Amino acid sequence: MTPELLIGSITLFVLSIFLGVELITKVPAMLHTPLMSGANAISGISVVGALLGANVAYEAGDTVTSGILAFIALVLAMINVVGGFAVTNRMLNMIAGKKRGA
Repeated sequence: MTPELLIGSITLFVLSIFLGVELITKVPAMLHTPLMSGANAISGISVVGALLGANVAYEAGDTVTSGILAFIALVLAMINVVGGFAVTNRMLNMIAGKKRGA
């Protein structure tokens, strides 16, 4: 990995952290659950990005580091996807329950 690529990757990572924090803090608490499907889509993109990054590093010959980082990225993104679908499903069941009771 060249120094330019490393600096670019770290810069992108730090900017994404700041953007994520800024976006999450601007969303009202009542909108967090309905927006979970959007978070699931973003996490799905993270899964694909982790797979692509692991493949690029594998082809470059850096299998140990890339394998560990790709596994961590996949696990965290999949936890977010599964948790988001569980919360969305629970919300939809609550809405369906209120409609039946009315």
